[in-house]
Amino acid sequence: MDRPFLLFARQELTLAVRSRWTQIFAGVFAVLALAVASSGYILSGGGGVQDFSRTAASLVQLILLLVPLTSLVIGVLSLAPDRGGAELLFSQPVSRRTILLGRLFGLFAALAAAQAIGLGAAGIVIFARAGEVGLGAYLLLFVASLALTAVFLGIAAAISSAAVGRRARSLAVALIVWFAAVAIFDVAALGAATLLKSGNASRVLITATLINPVDAVRTGTLLAIEGTSAFGPASLALLRATRGVIGAQVLVALSVLLWTVLSATIACRRLSRTDL
Repeated sequence: MDRPFLLFARQELTLAVRSRWTQIFAGVFAVLALAVASSGYILSGGGGVQDFSRTAASLVQLILLLVPLTSLVIGVLSLAPDRGGAELLFSQPVSRRTILLGRLFGLFAALAAAQAIGLGAAGIVIFARAGEVGLGAYLLLFVASLALTAVFLGIAAAISSAAVGRRARSLAVALIVWFAAVAIFDVAALGAATLLKSGNASRVLITATLINPVDAVRTGTLLAIEGTSAFGPASLALLRATRGVIGAQVLVALSVLLWTVLSATIACRRLSRTDL
């Protein structure tokens, strides 16, 4: 089944590359990265372009907001089955799982290329103006962006795989999921922690960090770029519980991997049970 998988992946990649959404995504990435790199010294009264490390640290929160939203929206718009198109697509002598996973892989490749183009264009300017200082941090930011893309494309597939002819409803659910992940979840976790004793509060914060993929990626990225200096209470609780940086990074990586595999598995099962 390798060849059908690659055929569906290539088809979805071609469609995604031609899509205005993907092209806009790449352009927005480049513009925002350049804006952050160019404006980093303004508040301190300076000028010029920040180095890679400072730019990466400044872009983390922006990546955490933009990448999940874009992955969910593009994923739902691309993967939500249309009645006529779905009947033709899934009538092929190929398993539905192969079709869905191939399309997911193609979408991931397209969004990864868009991010590489956007961050790469900004990176060329940063390298020309500020040198290669902190390039590793900038590359780690790109890896974190890819991790978020994989997770939220899987979630988009899980939301839309069984929603035949209900693309608008799937899109609304995706936006609710995005808002809950990037805003509501942290507020709820911190609110619950303030009502508990110290030990229980730490366990709630640790669990919240690992359950929410946005928090997990934020923790892993800041830990790799800035160490513990930029950590909030949830991340510090996780670091204390794991007794070191390596343990925290391992748990974060497992959380992201579990989210990716679980969401794709749920999407495949929902699609296999859907009457098209």
